[in-house]
Amino acid sequence: MTTIIRYAIGEAVRRKVFLVVIVLTAIFLGLEALANHYIFNDLNNIGVPEDVHVDTRTFAATFVIGMSMFATLFLGTVLAVFLTLGAVSGDAERGLLQPLVVRPIGRGSMLFARFLAAAGVCSVYVFLVYIVSVVITGTEGSWWPNDIVTPGLLLAGAVVVMTAMSLLGSVFLGATANGIAIFMLFIGGLVAGLLGTIAHALGSQTISHWATIAAYALPFEALYQDALKQIASGTTGFTSFLLRLGPFGGAYNSGWSVRLWAAAYLVVVGAVAITAFARRDL
Repeated sequence: MTTIIRYAIGEAVRRKVFLVVIVLTAIFLGLEALANHYIFNDLNNIGVPEDVHVDTRTFAATFVIGMSMFATLFLGTVLAVFLTLGAVSGDAERGLLQPLVVRPIGRGSMLFARFLAAAGVCSVYVFLVYIVSVVITGTEGSWWPNDIVTPGLLLAGAVVVMTAMSLLGSVFLGATANGIAIFMLFIGGLVAGLLGTIAHALGSQTISHWATIAAYALPFEALYQDALKQIASGTTGFTSFLLRLGPFGGAYNSGWSVRLWAAAYLVVVGAVAITAFARRDL
């Protein structure tokens, strides 16, 4: 299994996947630092009416961190997809799987090793980029969340779920089809979460109900919402109300029920992937 993990990471290095992600991340963090600089320099020029009690610094910092969390999750998902989209179908078509899954490790161990390699890289990447983003905003805006670590761990958990979903898709679909499917699920989950946030703030019970179902069907979205909720946990009053309108500060699915469900979901996805791979004709 150690050899398979090294092979998966080495393959990503050979295909310059990490190079692309590093370049995109550097551009993103550079733009974020520039945006934070100008946002907090011009913060006192925001024309807020005197009778509207909004903590502009808290609102701006929370919103910017929420936006960076969205971008971080997106970049982590891109990395996860490119590490796993052809893990089964692609290698099977190239004739690389057949000698591996017979001897010495077997199909289940091979799939689990690929998951550990991709999930480990992506979760560490997402957590580190998130921390850098929080430090950029905290340094420029002199505002820090009450809890810095938990949202990062939740984002890392979200990208681990996406990694498992992409690996499951690679058992059934070719590389291109799997990549398209995972990105469509990713965008669909985020849109459902945004609609649910707006509906929840406006009191629309029907849309909130179906958005919650979508978040549990795609628990990476629920974990992302949980992370947003933790970032905005210290806000109060009208500032909190504005943040709940979304898209980068509002959340309504959070807590240990969401986290435990995501863990159970991960186990189910892994079991389905291993069972389906065991029955696949290579």
